[in-house]
Amino acid sequence: MPMRPRFALVTGLILSACLVMTADEALARRYSAVIVDAQDGTVLHAENIDRRVYPASLTKIMTLYLTFDALKQRRLSLTTPLKISRRAAGQTPSRLGLKRGRTITVRSAIRAVVTKSANDAATVLAEALAGNEVDFALRMTKTARSLGMIRTTFRNATGLPNRRQRTTARDMAKLAVALVGDFPEYYHFFSTRSFKWGKRTHRNTNGLLTSYRGADGIKTGYIRASGFNLVASVHRGKTRLVGVIFGGRSPKMRNRRMTTLLNRGFTRLAAQRKADGRYGGLRRVPRLSPPAPRARPRGDGALVQKVEDHSMPKPNRSPASTRWGIQVGAFSTLAQAQKAGYRAAATSKRLDPRKVYFVRGLLGDGLVYRARLAGLTQAKASAACKELFRRKMACAVVRPNGDVSARLAHN
Repeated sequence: MPMRPRFALVTGLILSACLVMTADEALARRYSAVIVDAQDGTVLHAENIDRRVYPASLTKIMTLYLTFDALKQRRLSLTTPLKISRRAAGQTPSRLGLKRGRTITVRSAIRAVVTKSANDAATVLAEALAGNEVDFALRMTKTARSLGMIRTTFRNATGLPNRRQRTTARDMAKLAVALVGDFPEYYHFFSTRSFKWGKRTHRNTNGLLTSYRGADGIKTGYIRASGFNLVASVHRGKTRLVGVIFGGRSPKMRNRRMTTLLNRGFTRLAAQRKADGRYGGLRRVPRLSPPAPRARPRGDGALVQKVEDHSMPKPNRSPASTRWGIQVGAFSTLAQAQKAGYRAAATSKRLDPRKVYFVRGLLGDGLVYRARLAGLTQAKASAACKELFRRKMACAVVRPNGDVSARLAHN
């Protein structure tokens, strides 16, 4: 008889160990991470960055991106009162506890989303901007495409579980870099450490704000299917690094891992800059770019940004009729070129975001990055430029030999 309890105990321990291993394996399959230099998109660390995962509350970064855009265009102001709908008030935790029929200002809703990650406040913003959350999610996805987030799809404004709402570490890094660059006047909200609503004070869930020197944002996220996620931004001197982690086992382990990766990132960036100075600044390094057009993500080999040195063109083996392209601008940073290229691809149905590439060359005493889209016939290139002109966007036709013709764009 005494053997039965002992047998049951041993069996229980074995089953528990199996469950732990299964949980660990599941988390390992969800894990991905990337560290980038926000100035030019240099990738300093990458693990599984094209693996599609659940964004959880990192979704709210896009919700706030669109909110900041509305503020910048003066469609909203920080003091605008927003009415709380039945749907918003009924959102599940995390929530602020908003009451149907009452109002909350845009400023308070932003702070609630940043600190408390309040789903009810995020829904209020979505409904104010698009009328309903479904249309807002469509706008979120469209904006994601314009930023080059070609593997991201949004289905709600909160990050609450939806099997079709997916993203990647690479795409979230692009979003964070774009948010910092596009809305410096509003980015400071992500540094908010606490927010008082009624009698309660809500503290920011991003622990790096108080534990890591230079950290000034941006967002945490968690659902069971994703693990513990974090997008972090750190500013030291003239350098800003953006880090993304998906699939952490706990907030503490996630933050510890992010701290390690950021430290390595600063060290590696210093070494790269030293080497750039030694070799004239034209060294090839991995860049934050879209993955190759294939069903499954590659390993680290997919990280190399398609940035060609203008002086070293590669042979083009595609049919002669489709070797034409367009150029939508020349920029001082790769990040600016990326934004222009992906925005153009999202504007015209003739253009494929997978065919965006960048040409790096010298202009005067400095480097420029020319944003281009390839794989077109001459007629389609000219038609695409005319379409972009109607949207007040720059465009020139690129010949098969790489020469640029503004005249052909107007034919």
